[in-house]
Amino acid sequence: MSTQQVFEFISDNRQDLIEKWTSILSQLGENDSLKAVNEQMFRTICEEYMAIILTSPETNDEYTDKKIFEFAVKIVQLGLSLKLIAQALADFWKYLYRLMDEKSTSDKQSLKLVWEIEENITPINNEILNQYSISWEKTVSLQKEALQELSAPLIPVFEHVTVMPLVGTIDTERAKRIMENLLHGVVKHRSEVVLIDITGVPVVDTMVAHHIIQASEAVRLVGARCLLVGIRPEIAQTIVTLGIDLSQVITKNTLQKGIQTALEMTNRKIVPLGELVNETSENSYT
Repeated sequence: MSTQQVFEFISDNRQDLIEKWTSILSQLGENDSLKAVNEQMFRTICEEYMAIILTSPETNDEYTDKKIFEFAVKIVQLGLSLKLIAQALADFWKYLYRLMDEKSTSDKQSLKLVWEIEENITPINNEILNQYSISWEKTVSLQKEALQELSAPLIPVFEHVTVMPLVGTIDTERAKRIMENLLHGVVKHRSEVVLIDITGVPVVDTMVAHHIIQASEAVRLVGARCLLVGIRPEIAQTIVTLGIDLSQVITKNTLQKGIQTALEMTNRKIVPLGELVNETSENSYT
């Protein structure tokens, strides 16, 4: 059986192969707890895969590579795992061999059939997996960048007063980003007081405290003052136990108290609206 005969067989049995591979994907999807993809989506994937396989060998390689790339991007966007796709491609290969083997007239022809399928189908499958891996890495990279942008936001809450809420574990890479965002934000927002809120930080160890002290010192060098807020009792106990010196950093146990202190440091305060109205009325009579 020649290469051309393999392609002709696939073409003649196209619908049967699509039906079978749709069934394989659907079953694997159920086992993979993939509920977001319905059978019609799986069928579309199978039809596109079949179109790639049946691309004429004379077709421009660049065109084929483009179709494989687009196919890989689609399955990444659908959330199909690499394990699922690899298993599905292998199962398709096995099913195609069994189907074609039924028409073989000898063991020698059957062995040749294995090599023909291996030579024509496996390179396509390998390239799909390769493009899938590349597309997935790009997606993860973009997601990582987006998370990094949100990992240390600096939020202006009042004129010259900004807050940096921190949530989650602080490692060396994140600490570096915190420092960069702090210094950039202080200049950008013309901050006089910066509050670092560690309410959402689960653990404050020596390394985290060291990074916070460094950030506070860096803020001071660019002309602003730094407050550390959100210190819970267990965090305070840890800081004392570890012998961490935060004497050079103003600390408050809540963000609310920190904002009140920041306003006082910028010669302002929060007063009830009624008190402000009464004060204004008294001034108008004098």
